[in-house]
Amino acid sequence: MTIEYIPKGVCSRKMIIDVKDDVIQSVRVEGGCSGNLQGISRLVEGMRVEEAIRRMEGIRCGWKDTSCPDQLAKALKTYQA
Repeated sequence: MTIEYIPKGVCSRKMIIDVKDDVIQSVRVEGGCSGNLQGISRLVEGMRVEEAIRRMEGIRCGWKDTSCPDQLAKALKTYQA
């Protein structure tokens, strides 16, 4: 399944996540901090969806109430719904 998610409150503009059998296959992010998002994308590849959510949910970016990892967790929650 491919999830296309428009993040809110962060610099990235779009997240495209491929999930198969509850395992993240790939993550592509448009916009945002390229190096950090490439790193996060590679770290979560092969990870189970619920584990990625557990690790990233609630992370904040500076003074913001959210972050790109938190938004990625929100995108993955749409997969679980």
